[in-house]
Amino acid sequence: MSTEEQVKHQERRHTGSVLDEMDTSNKNLQNIGVELLPVHTGGTVHAKRIAGKFRSFKWWAASFWIILFVGPYLRWDGHQAILFDLPNRQFHIFGLTILPQDIWILAMILLFFALLLAATTAIAGRMWCGYFCFHTVWTDVFTWIEEKFEGQPNKRIKLEEQPLNFDKLKIKVPKHLIWLFIGLATSFSFVAYFVDALDLWSRLFSFEWGVTETTVIIVLGLATYFFAGILREQVCIGFCPYARIQGAMYDTETVVPTYDNERGEPRGRMKRTKPGEEAPQLGDCIDCNLCVAVCPTGVDIRLGQQFGCITCGLCIDACDSVMEKIKKPKGLIRYASLSEFGGKELPAVWKRPRVVVYSSIMLFAAAMILWGLLTMSPIDVKALHERAPLFVQMSDGNIQNKWTMKVVNKGNMPMAAKITVEGPEGLDYSLDKQIIDILPGNVGSTALFVRIPRKQLEGVNTPIVIRVIDENNPTSESTYETTFIGPQKR
Repeated sequence: MSTEEQVKHQERRHTGSVLDEMDTSNKNLQNIGVELLPVHTGGTVHAKRIAGKFRSFKWWAASFWIILFVGPYLRWDGHQAILFDLPNRQFHIFGLTILPQDIWILAMILLFFALLLAATTAIAGRMWCGYFCFHTVWTDVFTWIEEKFEGQPNKRIKLEEQPLNFDKLKIKVPKHLIWLFIGLATSFSFVAYFVDALDLWSRLFSFEWGVTETTVIIVLGLATYFFAGILREQVCIGFCPYARIQGAMYDTETVVPTYDNERGEPRGRMKRTKPGEEAPQLGDCIDCNLCVAVCPTGVDIRLGQQFGCITCGLCIDACDSVMEKIKKPKGLIRYASLSEFGGKELPAVWKRPRVVVYSSIMLFAAAMILWGLLTMSPIDVKALHERAPLFVQMSDGNIQNKWTMKVVNKGNMPMAAKITVEGPEGLDYSLDKQIIDILPGNVGSTALFVRIPRKQLEGVNTPIVIRVIDENNPTSESTYETTFIGPQKR
């Protein structure tokens, strides 16, 4: 059956269902708490909220983004714990400073989460969209606020259809003001990850914000208000590129919310039969449309998998609540794969090729991140060897090499860098600066002269070790291995 035929078939069934509402058996369904709802026919989706395990998980997942509101206010050693200082090209994360030369760690973090997204999609569909996407979370919060002001979906639809008057404005204006406040609070918290939050607050009250800060906060705040409050599900359906490419990540073993067509069809509402009249053979679906009513994008899961489905599982909560009330087994709508409905056994996750590939790359990225963090020193040392000339023979016969030392302070505290050199017996060295004072995130430099008696040189290249120690923190040190260049032996 084509998609158009499925839609027409659904409309015919809906028409019959509306006529059936006059039947006494349907009144009995309403008496036990099963609400008979119309199918969404267009316009803004006003999703109904019901309790359930997937709704609870959705709120727990959403709390991750809510926590990010307080992230800029965490302090560490007297500084903001998480600060992406773009003007100074420094990323501060709980005492760890990542400079441009360590940017590969951030690249590995992005690679890890990109593959995590692909792996979860291959296993369980658009879990990111359903539970963790910031747009989904903010839309959920906005519609929850809307429900507090305007009531249940049927009341919201009636209010939307009313002409503009004072009573309507009295309800709508406070809601939109709260939406706007949340949008601006979101943009403020976002900017506070790039500018010290306390400094941003202090400059707010003295009207000292720069053009860039003001523009970003206003534009991002209005965008949050518009996309989460006005467009809502249209962002997921019409704008989000992930919705378009998800099909390439699915396979027959991907587990997504699925309607058990064999068990549910033919769907319909029970009718009271006359004596001697045979009752119609119906499936377990009573066509209450609650699964459609709770869907945040207005998808009817009974028509099959659609790209508007964000796999949030709310339709499963709705259907299970109805099955429980009419004393039938749960799972008419459940997380399942095409293989399961085809009678095939779902293979273990580690036996699925694409999941193995995604996981292997994730493991590599995680290992690189861990190695980078464990080996990262608060001191970064570079020694640039003088090339003209490569070496100089002194009047006392010693051979001298010159380096330009570059020492980077990757910590959050001022550094007093002391340089020492280790090598063959008789090695001597001198510096333009004995102690290099370096502020956090800055670079200090000095000239290093190393002299070695010619008789101690075994060849053209002699290995030496340059050691840098922070006098303010003696446990912090870094070493740099280089080569002392001398004349060829005759």
